[in-house]
Amino acid sequence: MTGRLDSARPRALGLFRVVVGLLFACHGAASLFGVLGGAMGTHGGTLPAGTWPGWYAAVIQLAAGALVLLGLVTRPAALVASGSMAYAYFDVHQRAALWPIQNGGELSVLFCWAFLLLVFTGHGAFGLDGLLARVSARRTAARGGAAEQRTPVTA
Repeated sequence: MTGRLDSARPRALGLFRVVVGLLFACHGAASLFGVLGGAMGTHGGTLPAGTWPGWYAAVIQLAAGALVLLGLVTRPAALVASGSMAYAYFDVHQRAALWPIQNGGELSVLFCWAFLLLVFTGHGAFGLDGLLARVSARRTAARGGAAEQRTPVTA
């Protein structure tokens, strides 16, 4: 059983990355564009451009969420996303109470740790990072093979 689960790890991680990235990007899109019910507490509205910290958090949510969803520069995007959620928890939620269940910070904590996991595990399957790495490796191999064929042999 363990062998089967281990062999499915890259695909499970890839699906996890896609779901977390999509949910995070949806939060940003809701806050910036008023879609999907709009920003929290605005009754379908958006956050005013440039307001600290909400508008900037929404930009990070949309951009980092989209990058993580696509599996493109996953680790740096996940690091920024994790940090933004840690900031949200400690600056916004923890002022109200210590525990996330008491202060409404469960999503911030879950997103923070989910993105931190992706920092250490990488993109998994289905990511553009993996596709770009394979294309780059093929190009490098093709150049290396062509260069060896053209190099004159001296004896």
